[in-house]
Amino acid sequence: MSIWDRNLFIRRLELLLPPDADRSQYPFNLKALHQWNELKFHPSVTYIVGENGVGKSTLMEAIAVAWGFNAEGGTKNFNFSTQATHSSLHEHIRLVRGVDKPRDGFFFRAESYYNVATHIDELDREGRGRPIRESYGGKSLHEQSHGESFFAAFVHRFGGHGLYILDEPEAALSPLRQMAMLARIHELVQQGSQFIISTHSPILMAYPDSVLYHLTHEGIDTRTLEETDHFVIMKQFLNNKEKMLHELFEDSQ
Repeated sequence: MSIWDRNLFIRRLELLLPPDADRSQYPFNLKALHQWNELKFHPSVTYIVGENGVGKSTLMEAIAVAWGFNAEGGTKNFNFSTQATHSSLHEHIRLVRGVDKPRDGFFFRAESYYNVATHIDELDREGRGRPIRESYGGKSLHEQSHGESFFAAFVHRFGGHGLYILDEPEAALSPLRQMAMLARIHELVQQGSQFIISTHSPILMAYPDSVLYHLTHEGIDTRTLEETDHFVIMKQFLNNKEKMLHELFEDSQ
C-alpha cells in the first residue's frame, strides 16, 4: 500500500484563489501562491520550508484556521484574539479530509505562543473545572523559560492520535532539545498522529517518514533534507568556518 493511501486526517489542500484577486494586496501578493493549486500531505510528517517572506507562516495559519484552530494557536477550544491580524487565505483553500478523525490537535505558533500561555492562565484564574495548566506539566507556562514552556506543550499536552500543526517550533529550543523533539514526534507518529511543520531547523527536518516541500517565490517543489538551503549552508559553515567568516566579514566592509 502506498503511503498516500494510509489513513490520515488531512489528505490534501486545494488552493482556490479567485481569478479577480488583487495581486497587489496581501495575501494575494505572495507570488508563490500563484504557481500551484494542490498540495498532498504525508500521513506522518509534512514539512513546509523556505526563506523568510515567501509565505510559509501565512500558509500554515490558513491551514490551521481552515481546520478550526484559533489563528494565534492552541486547540480548537481556544477562541481568544489578542489582535486579529490573520489573513483571509483560509477562505480560499479547501482541506480534503480523511475518513479517520483525530482525538487530539494543536496549532503551535512560536510568535504568538506567549498569548496562548496568557490565555491559559486567565482561564485557570476563572477556576472553571480542572486547571488547564495540568495538561502542560502542572506549571504556568509563564513561570518557565521560553524553551521549557515550548517543550511542555510537546511533551505533556500532545496526546497522540492527533493533528499537530507547528510553525517554527524550534524558535526557543537548543539543538539538544530539537533532537529530543524529533524523538517526541516519532513517539506521536507511532501513536497515529499527523504533523505539518514549518521550520528552519535541519535537525527537525530530518524525520525520515515524511515529505518536504520547499516554498519559493516561484512555487513549491519537493526536496530531500540534503537539498535544502538550510542544510547546505549549515554544512558549509561548519565545515569551513574560518573561510565563511572571512567572506562574511569581507563583504561587510
